[in-house]
Amino acid sequence: MRMHIPHSWPRTEADALAVQDQLRGLVDRVGPGPQDPRLVAGLDVAYADGTSRVAAAVVVIDARTLETVERATAVGDATFPYIPGLFAFRELPVLVEALTRLDTVPELLLCDGQGLAHPRRFGLACHLGVLTGIPAAGVAKTTFVGTYDPAALGRERGAYAPLVDREETVGRALRTRDGVKPVYVSTGHGMDLDTACRHVLALAPKYRLPQTTRLADRLSRDVLRGAH
Repeated sequence: MRMHIPHSWPRTEADALAVQDQLRGLVDRVGPGPQDPRLVAGLDVAYADGTSRVAAAVVVIDARTLETVERATAVGDATFPYIPGLFAFRELPVLVEALTRLDTVPELLLCDGQGLAHPRRFGLACHLGVLTGIPAAGVAKTTFVGTYDPAALGRERGAYAPLVDREETVGRALRTRDGVKPVYVSTGHGMDLDTACRHVLALAPKYRLPQTTRLADRLSRDVLRGAH
């Protein structure tokens, strides 16, 4: 899979903010995105405790069977400091490297992270969507910005409540299993929120997290252990 990166990887907060400002206007917030994608990629990153070592994993699955089609990984060192709102710059270099090792071109990217649910409305899923040109969404285990009304969120699978930040809906708290803590879905690029949530539910028939996230999380941890 070929990618063109229109910027160098920043080393300072000011440079990173400039990149986000440069690319944010390229985000397609309308979509609607792929309605029946067959090839969906999950992306995740694992960090080694006490070091800067980081491993990225991309797992492409067949959305109809949930079987793995292709996997790709990359290992490196995070060179950007931990700064809230700019965390993507610690992960993007290795994620991009892993993506370029794919022979398959996914129709949809699901990132373990945020999309529009970000202080500057440009989280990891937005950045990857713009860089790849592939529709993308974030499926996060926890919120970063935004709140929702727990009383408005039903307990049944498929129930959701708007995630709101500064009077703007930036995503949804989405229940993927009856009575289980929700995941937090936000669009990244090239798709609408209804479509993103529909795909997340379809890819999570048994567990809280979609199969794409579960497989990418496991692979990134396995690769990181093997890199030591």
